[in-house]
Amino acid sequence: MQDDPIAEVLDDLLKLDDILACMVARRNMISVMPSGNGFNTDVMSIWDIIKRAMDDVFGVIREYSQAGLAEMEFRLQDYEVLFYVFPDTENALVSIIPALSNKGLIEVELENARREILSLMEETEQTPSGEVITQ
Repeated sequence: MQDDPIAEVLDDLLKLDDILACMVARRNMISVMPSGNGFNTDVMSIWDIIKRAMDDVFGVIREYSQAGLAEMEFRLQDYEVLFYVFPDTENALVSIIPALSNKGLIEVELENARREILSLMEETEQTPSGEVITQ
């Protein structure tokens, strides 16, 4: 079984100290999770409330992604949840970080990851069998 290249991108994001969790998701569904150990245990303590809030945000993403919505974020308790929307879809790269993080580097890394994942998704769509071709 071949490793999922999108999960590998998420694994790389988790190497950053301030990214506690990340995933590719849509409303009521997580499409791709990192292949490693998953979420930081700090996030797990409030995951249920974060998940409910995320589902509400995806309602907004569904309404406005076709109009060019690219990013959203919200703060809940001691965490921020960042959404980097994939163009013309209801899917987003979602990352959970500590609320007091310096977001400059994180935002650059998330944008780069979004572009890489989008490229991988486009490769998958272009392959007749749906199999991802790695270079």
